[in-house]
Formats: sequence, C-alpha cells, structure tokens
Amino acid sequence: MVARLVIAAPSSGSGKTTVATGLMAAFAAAGLAVSPHKVGPDYIDPGYHALATGRPGRNLDAYLCGPDLIAPLFAHGSAGCDLAVVEGVMGMYDGAAGQGELASTAHVAKLLRAPVVLVVDASSQSRSVAALVHGFASWDPEVRVAGVILNKVGSDRHEALLREALDESGVPVLGVLRRVAQVSAPSRHLGLVPVAERRAEAVESVAALASRIREGCDLDALLALARSAPTLPGGAWDPGEPSAGQRPVVAVAGGAAFTFSYAEHAELLTAAGAEVVTFDPLHDERLPDGTAGLVIGGGFPEVYAPELSANEPLRKAVAALALSGAPVAAECAGLLYLSRELDGKPMCGVLDASARMSERLTLGYREAVAVSDSVLAPAGTRMRGHEFHRTVVEPGAGAAPAWGLHRPERRVEGFVQGNVHASYLHTHWAAEPGVARRFVERCTP
Repeated sequence: MVARLVIAAPSSGSGKTTVATGLMAAFAAAGLAVSPHKVGPDYIDPGYHALATGRPGRNLDAYLCGPDLIAPLFAHGSAGCDLAVVEGVMGMYDGAAGQGELASTAHVAKLLRAPVVLVVDASSQSRSVAALVHGFASWDPEVRVAGVILNKVGSDRHEALLREALDESGVPVLGVLRRVAQVSAPSRHLGLVPVAERRAEAVESVAALASRIREGCDLDALLALARSAPTLPGGAWDPGEPSAGQRPVVAVAGGAAFTFSYAEHAELLTAAGAEVVTFDPLHDERLPDGTAGLVIGGGFPEVYAPELSANEPLRKAVAALALSGAPVAAECAGLLYLSRELDGKPMCGVLDASARMSERLTLGYREAVAVSDSVLAPAGTRMRGHEFHRTVVEPGAGAAPAWGLHRPERRVEGFVQGNVHASYLHTHWAAEPGVARRFVERCTP
C-alpha cells in the first residue's frame, strides 16, 4: 500500500491548501510519483493538486460515497504511486452537520489508517499552541496526530517559543513556515479561482509553494512518517472494463466555465462503453463529432455568461441535441447553461427556466430520492449529494422535478424533461455505478 499523509488543521484558514499543495509539488519535483487527494466535495483544490503532481486530483467523501468506499477509492487513485497526500476539509473533526464524525478529516484519516500532520496558524499564540495540539491529538485516540507544521510564524524568537512549548506535547514539529505575503490563488464568491482560469499564474503559485515547503519543512521526516502507515486491507475500487463494440461519443463540458467534475465519472462512462470527449463551451462552436450524449458539470457560468451567450452556434447545437432525444445530464452550472437565460443573457433554452445570481449561498450535503424516471436513475433511487451555489433558477412549465430532498429540509429540486436531467445537486457516481451505465445505454440507438 502506498505511503500516505493526511494534512489537517484546527480550522479553515489555517493553511491546509498551502501546505498540502506545496508538499505535493515538492515531493513530485524530487522525483516521487505523488497521488493527490482531497477530503470532501471540493472541486477547486484538486485542480491545484493536479497541477502540483501531474495526476488527477481525487476526492474522498465519506458522505457522498459512504465510508466503505473511501479506502478502495484511495487505492484506485494512488495505484502505482510512491506517496499520497490527502488534504483535509475544514477543521479536523468537522464533518457532515449533525452526523458526528461522518465525512470529517479525522474520519477519513481513520478509514485510511493514515498519520495526520496538523497545520496550525501560530500567528497569535505562543505557549498555548501546546494545549491546542494536545487537545486535537488526544480527542480521538484512533486518530494518529504524528506531527505539526507551524504556519505564519513571525520571527526566530516566536519559533523558539513555539518549539519549546511543543517539546512537552510529544508531537514533533515537522515544519515552520514564516509569516510572509500570502502565496495562494485569488478567491471569489465560491472560493478559490480554479486553475483553468489562471493556469500560468497558478503554475507560478504552485512552484512558489513548493519552494516554501522545501525551505521550511523536514521532507525526509515527513516521508518517513508517510511510510509508517500500515497496509490497508481490501482491494481497489474498479470502474470496470469497457465492453467491446460500438462506443457512443459522450461529450463532457470543460474549459474555464465548467471545471467541477469527479475523475471517476469519466472513468465510469468509459467503462460503461462510451468514448468520452471533452469540449469547451467558451470556444468550441460545435459539439464533438458523433455526440450521442452530453454531460455538463459544475463551474462558474455566471462569471462567463456574456462569452457563453455569445457562442450562439454551440448554444443552438446543444438545444438541437436535447430536442433530438439524446441523453443530457447537467449539474449546477450545467443547469444554468441549459436554462433560457442567465442574468439576462441568452443561454441554450433547453429548459423553460430563468437563472440569476443571488446574495444567498446555498451550501450543504443533501439526502435525495429520484422523483421521476430519468436518463440517470429510475424513480425511487436514493442518492446523496451536495449543493454549492449563489444562483437561483425560476422554473417555467414543462418539466418534472428531478429530486426530492429529505435533509436538511423537504423540497423538490431540478428538472427532468424528456431525456434531459438537470439539477443543482452534485452527486458522486462511484456510489451508484448504475448511473453511468444507464446513461450510456440511452446513448446507444
């Protein structure tokens, strides 16, 4: 089993992404094959992880996929690698609201039997850091907090005070990062700006993070710690082998406006017999040749509404494909793109719905049941999903709801119209592989 580390923190904003991405890049630059992972449903951090390692960033979400799939998904993603680095989510013990440890960084670390390195923002404390680290290390005896990286340290004197305090904690200091001008990606209404929107600058940022990590962290000690992780029982998740015969083309939206997707979705579509072809709705004026099905994931169409609207040939092609009866699956950003308009800009008009930006953030895990038969699932199928948007869709007529949501509140959501399934709900198809098979079957005449 691959060597592995989980990078956690007491709270958001402590520097997990800085440390995790920097470690990935530093170890990759040293010649190791590094497998990048992110706890939870985040789509943006894995883009930076992929840039740092040259491998797909993968999510480990014990809510969406269930605890039993975490180790197999990890084994699948890390196959053939020397080291895996897993970036945590929020504070180490923060998980799905009201459900204990479920989907927390601590929960995933236990499922992976992986040592944890705690990243602590030390900017406003000295001796108290020992109490904080002791509390996190002793809260759950099954979580092995095996090292600390101190972030935002102000001076040599400050570092000495922190190290002296931590000497008594029994948790070694494996790195110290000084308080400098932040080296990170810019943010906006849903978090960091994705790599696809700033690739040249992102490359520079990741290189700078790797340099900081090399200067401030004991890479040899961190690698030795990763190699101390025990063997995980069980095998790797397997999307399956594609069957022989005709392979219908499934077009998958990509580019700067549609950056949210799970790597396993394309693998499942391929295993179900599809030829997956990526296209960019910002620039491509037609769908890939032979397109028999269309998948449009999440992203930031609201940022690119004028450009998406200006690409009228592609909008018409998408509308014609949907009208032809070809299967179309759209999540969140895809829902907005299929609407009649977004912030007053014409979109594809597949759905009689109007979308606009909102001041309200909709965020959280959801328990859902399929209300209508669709190209993704028969009615009654239960799945778990995640919502994350600052937009509102005002529906017109002609479509049935896609999902009935049961947590945290009861409501219906999304659209099923012919062979079109469009919804705000992000789901992870590894939890229900039949979704990809059903979709590809509908692509075959």
